[in-house]
Amino acid sequence: MSSSITLRHARHLSTATAAAAATSSNTTISISKAKSKLKAEHDPDKALEIYSSVSDRYISPLSSRYAQEYTVKRLAKSHRFSDIESFLESHKNSPKITQEPFLSSIIRSYGVAGMFDHALKIYHQMDDLGTPRSAISFNVLLSACVHSKQSYCEMGSPEMAMERLKEMEEKGVEITIVTFTTILHSFYKKGKNDDAEKVWNEMVKRGCGPDVGAYNVKIMNIQGGNPEGVKALIEEMNDAGLKPDTISYNYLMTCYCKNELMDEAQKVYEDLERNGCNANAATFRTLIFYLCKKGRFETGYKVFKESVRVNKIPDFNTLKYLVEGLVQRSKLKDAKGMSRTVKKKFPPNLVKAWTKLEEELGLAKVEAGDNGVQ
Repeated sequence: MSSSITLRHARHLSTATAAAAATSSNTTISISKAKSKLKAEHDPDKALEIYSSVSDRYISPLSSRYAQEYTVKRLAKSHRFSDIESFLESHKNSPKITQEPFLSSIIRSYGVAGMFDHALKIYHQMDDLGTPRSAISFNVLLSACVHSKQSYCEMGSPEMAMERLKEMEEKGVEITIVTFTTILHSFYKKGKNDDAEKVWNEMVKRGCGPDVGAYNVKIMNIQGGNPEGVKALIEEMNDAGLKPDTISYNYLMTCYCKNELMDEAQKVYEDLERNGCNANAATFRTLIFYLCKKGRFETGYKVFKESVRVNKIPDFNTLKYLVEGLVQRSKLKDAKGMSRTVKKKFPPNLVKAWTKLEEELGLAKVEAGDNGVQ
């Protein structure tokens, strides 16, 4: 480590100590204030200091991710890539490293910095770190690859992509399912479905998968089309001895929703546990949104209660849609109970916005008769 980097790390340690002292005297800045300051701060050393002052108090993976990315962007702009590595690798010492969203934020940050090799390295370290691996981290890795502008993501044809893979093999670089799936994702994203199919066939020919992640990329491409196509791919996965995951079924459920087949969509949701999967936040968000869109607010409220039970509550806008529908249907007790629960679950900045919504809907004057969703 160079002397300049050593001095900077010493300064950051000193800053963290000062922040701890500030905490005891109630002068430390809030997390939301830190994010605002990071947005406006372009000095990389000051950005590191701001992040360090609140890094131990981040609870939400999302808020932590944004603050982390702002800091990395400032360092990357100054071409301080060794400092980025030191900064992000230090996060592996956190007890939170066994949580997939936390580790995924590191992968994403490496992508923002254009350091895809580092992103791929930590992805492969997940087993050693005791972090579960699912479509969440895989999709983040794909995003990091795109952010890094890796050449095999920017190929204009499958022939060029395959030629680049050949070059990689000649240099001793292992061609993994991740590499093939990244190329698939790129072609599907560009609308080049025929080219994507050529890559898929080449992947199968080489005996390199496909795995659940590759199938999910393929399913994602047709999720807004014919539900039978998505069902066929899920059946193909099962026939191949692969276990479709929550992401796979979410795509099928979304496909039904977009085709206004809500009974079928609800059946996919209800069968998740039987299929060995658990609903995630995206499951609840998507289903509640489309139930509301079809005027099924009472059913949406039941799904909301389940999301609360498993601590996977949807976002503000989805729940705004739901509570407005309940009020329109004169389900005021349900709306008030829902509102009380939301205010317990949301962070302070959203509670303020929700309280304003509650007043606009006249819920502040309604006696719910309980303390929220039971």
